[in-house]
Amino acid sequence: MEIGIDSFAAVPADSKISNAQAIAELLERIEYSDAMGLDVFGIGEHYRKEFLDSASSMLLAAAATRTKKIILTSAVTVLSAADPVRVFQNFSTLDLISNGRAEMVVGRGSFIESFPLFGLNLHDYDELFTEKLDLLLQIRNNELINWSGKFRASLINQSIYPRPLQNKLPIWLGVGGTPESFIRAGALGLPLMVAIIGGETHRFKPLIDLYRQAGAAAGHGPEALKVGVHSLGFVADTSEEAVEAYYPGYAEMFTKIGKERGYPPVTKARFDAQNGTLGALVVGNPELVAEKIIRHSNALGGISRFTFQMDAGLSHKQLLKAIELIGTKVAPLVNK
Repeated sequence: MEIGIDSFAAVPADSKISNAQAIAELLERIEYSDAMGLDVFGIGEHYRKEFLDSASSMLLAAAATRTKKIILTSAVTVLSAADPVRVFQNFSTLDLISNGRAEMVVGRGSFIESFPLFGLNLHDYDELFTEKLDLLLQIRNNELINWSGKFRASLINQSIYPRPLQNKLPIWLGVGGTPESFIRAGALGLPLMVAIIGGETHRFKPLIDLYRQAGAAAGHGPEALKVGVHSLGFVADTSEEAVEAYYPGYAEMFTKIGKERGYPPVTKARFDAQNGTLGALVVGNPELVAEKIIRHSNALGGISRFTFQMDAGLSHKQLLKAIELIGTKVAPLVNK
């Protein structure tokens, strides 16, 4: 199983740390993840004051010059708000800079700030994504494009450059909990990245079954139908230390988001339940976290990638320590 980290390049909780320093520390963490043997590092894409990842491909390109082996991916690229031509060109260029280590996870995102920002109609939410995904896949598979759609100017005998180093740039489909999204990924034969940030992990099994059934029905083999899981988590030397460090930032972040969406404030009891045997959170010591990852995989019928999302008010020092523990203890335990 590939083990890695996804980051949203969160603005530091400490106001004394500038955004420039925060990005420098993020790049240091990606470099350290590579040194610790992690398989993948992803950068999200948001358009909010709390995050510095609105130009994720630039952050990944900077990281590519400082790393050697680690896969560099988006997590996710908000394709509905982007031009697929530019998305492909950005990640194809990243692939050249990184010597063939670029991937992307495309999705619709969990926030909607990009729609008014780029003059898009929220009522076109699904139709925009469907059309743009079709164009992106056509560009990936063909150097010369003939394409027309509703939301973008037609492409007639247009060649899209540069081409990536990899023969077929990996594109994963990032999904939440909509059955149609799982079926779409399977029908297209795309690897699936499931964001499980709450609830009980095993409840996603029927959706992943839909994905695998749709993929098989469309003639795609098991090697194409990979499943990854993106979960909130954190690792420290002891579980008590991990919870004590992670909970305050987690509670602040999700209480704020919950207020925007009409959800009740986060409580410690609710956090503990989410971090229990069946819950989606993966917070604890290395042995406990490894057990949870294996349990998640078993509950979902087997996964090929697991990524931690650790942006929750933690310090650079705490995150570096977690990366070290994931690389030297968690990953070996999982793969043993």
